[in-house]
Amino acid sequence: MTIRQVPGPDAAFLYGERPEWHFHVSALTIVDASESERFSADEVIDQLRRRLHKLPQFRWKLMEAPLGMRLERPIWVDDPDFDLSNHVHRVGVPSPGDDHALGTLVGRLVSFKIDRSRPLWEIWIIEGLEGGRVGLLAKIHHSMIDGQSGAEMATLLYDLERDPEPLPEPPPYDAEPAPAITQRLVLGGFNAAAWPLRASKMGLQMARQSVTMARHALGDAPPAQPLQGPRTPLNGKLTPDRSFAKGAVSLSDAKKVKDAFEVKLNDVILAISATALRNYLATVDSVPENPLVAQVPVSLRDEANKSDIGTKVANMFCSLATDIDDPVERLRAIHESSQRGKVMRQELTDQQAVNFTETTPPALIAIAARAWSMAELDARTPPIFNLIISNVAGPPFDLFCAGAKIEAMYPMGPLLAGTGVNFTVVSSADRLDFGVMACPSLVPDPWAIAEEFGPALEVLLEAADESA
Repeated sequence: MTIRQVPGPDAAFLYGERPEWHFHVSALTIVDASESERFSADEVIDQLRRRLHKLPQFRWKLMEAPLGMRLERPIWVDDPDFDLSNHVHRVGVPSPGDDHALGTLVGRLVSFKIDRSRPLWEIWIIEGLEGGRVGLLAKIHHSMIDGQSGAEMATLLYDLERDPEPLPEPPPYDAEPAPAITQRLVLGGFNAAAWPLRASKMGLQMARQSVTMARHALGDAPPAQPLQGPRTPLNGKLTPDRSFAKGAVSLSDAKKVKDAFEVKLNDVILAISATALRNYLATVDSVPENPLVAQVPVSLRDEANKSDIGTKVANMFCSLATDIDDPVERLRAIHESSQRGKVMRQELTDQQAVNFTETTPPALIAIAARAWSMAELDARTPPIFNLIISNVAGPPFDLFCAGAKIEAMYPMGPLLAGTGVNFTVVSSADRLDFGVMACPSLVPDPWAIAEEFGPALEVLLEAADESA
C-alpha cells in the first residue's frame, strides 16, 4: 500500500489557509454552445464521468495525522464515498448574462473555501450567458495543482476535435483502503527522526541563500527583492470576498512586440500588466514614486515530473518599472529586472537542499498564519510584494467540450497576505487570456484594470511597427 503524504509546500497551502486567504486556484472556461447540437450540462457531466479515472487525484481526500497531532503532514487517501454530484453543480447567471454579470457570479463562487471532507475540487456549469455561451468554472485547491499542471489537465478533460469517437465506459472505481494507524505512526516516527538532519540542512541552506541575496543586493544592478514594493491602494488587509474580471489580447501581436524589442514573451505580459496597473492607479491619484514589485511564479516542471500532483514552482521578483513614463522604456526596464531576477532565482534554487515547509510542522504554519491575520500585519507592514503575475503556457491548438468549441480560458490565482490583486495569464492558439482576481475592499472595480490590457499592448505594438 502506497502512502501519499502531502509534500511540504502543498501542506503549507493547506495549513496557511485563513477565512480571508483562499488557497484554491480557479479557471473559467467559456464555450460556444450555440453551434453544437450535442452540448448540454448533462453531456459535460457524462464526459467528466468517463474521464475521471485519468485523474485519480480527483478522488483523493485528506486524512489528518493520527491522534489529532498536527506535527505531521496529512496524507491523500481514496474517498470511499466519492460521488460526482457532490462536486459538479449547475447555476444560472442573472440576466442579461453579460461579462459583468458573469464576473459578479464568479467572484461570489470563488469567495468560499472548498469543503475539506471531500476531494478538494468543484466544477460549476454556468448557464444563461449571452450569445449561447456557457461557462465552466473549476475550483481546485492549490495543494493538488499549480498553473502548469492545470493546463496539462485541460488537455485530458477536453477534446481535440468537435466530434471525436464516443468515450468508453470507465473502469469501475475501487477505493483503496486507508493506511492503518500503525502505518501512519511508523511514518510519523521516521519523519520525526529525520527532523534534526533536515533542520540542520535548512540552517546551512538559509545561510548560503542569505549570502547570495546580499551579494545580489549589493551589486551594481540589484534585482527586485521582497519588501521593496511601495504601499498602494492595491495592498492592505484582505477580506474573504473576491471579485473577478477578465481580458484578452492577441498572442501574435504580443510576439511581434517581443521580437521587435528582443525581449521575452513574459516580459511583454509583465509590461502589459504594468501599464494597466499604472493607468488604473493614475485614476485614483496613487501612482507611487517607486516601482511596483511583482512576484512571478516560475514552473519547475519538466518531462520527469510534469504529471506530479501538487505544486512545482519557484518564485522570482520583478520590478514593473511603473515609475517610468515611456511604455517602451518600461518594457526594457522590466526585461532587465526579469533577467536579473532569473539569475538570482536559479542560484537560490540550486542551493535548495530542502524546502522550509518540509521541516515545519503543520501546526506551526497554522499558528503563524493565525497570528499574522489577528495582528492585521497586512495593513501594518510594507507589502512583501504588490501583486502576483503568473504566465501559464496553454495548448497551442483548439479544444472542444461536448461538441462545443472552447473560446477562452481565464485562470485565477489566489491572493496572498497584503496583496489585493492577482493576474494569471494563459496562452492559447492566438490569445493571451488574463484572469484578474481581486479583493473588492482594495480593488473596488477590477474591470477598470482589465480594460487597460488591450490599450497597453496597442501602444507597444505601434512602437514596434515604428521601429521596424
